[in-house]
Amino acid sequence: MGCGMATVNFSVPDEVKDLFNTAFAGKNRSAVVADLMRSAAEHEIRLLRRREAVAEVLQGRATEASVTGQQINDARQELRQ
Repeated sequence: MGCGMATVNFSVPDEVKDLFNTAFAGKNRSAVVADLMRSAAEHEIRLLRRREAVAEVLQGRATEASVTGQQINDARQELRQ
């Protein structure tokens, strides 16, 4: 990760700004916003990866042959011998 700094301009409702300023009074608000943005981005990336993993599992299930409970029990018995 680079160490450069960027300026980001965005609008938020006044009530959100006021709440933020109250919650983080006396703190480096730029650092707080950067940490919140990083956390939100990492969270979103984790969700995307989970969705992709679930889609991959479901795709695999769609192409795999079904196995009955009896077949599973038979395989277990065979492995125990």
